[in-house]
Amino acid sequence: MLTLKLTKIGNSTGLVLPKEALAKLRAEQGDIVFLTETADGLRITPYDPDFERQIKLARRVARKRRNVLRELAK
Repeated sequence: MLTLKLTKIGNSTGLVLPKEALAKLRAEQGDIVFLTETADGLRITPYDPDFERQIKLARRVARKRRNVLRELAK
């Protein structure tokens, strides 16, 4: 478990993540991360949960309508 300190950054408040945490997130300075609420608390992830849901739906449609997509690609 890591203890993190909230820091004033201009008119905002920031959270400084140590290198180890950034490495586990596979994120670096300038990247965008997402804070989502879960049943267990808050989660920080580099993946956009809405985009992930859209990709899953697109894959399902592509699988279901494979023949139609082949015809359209001709």
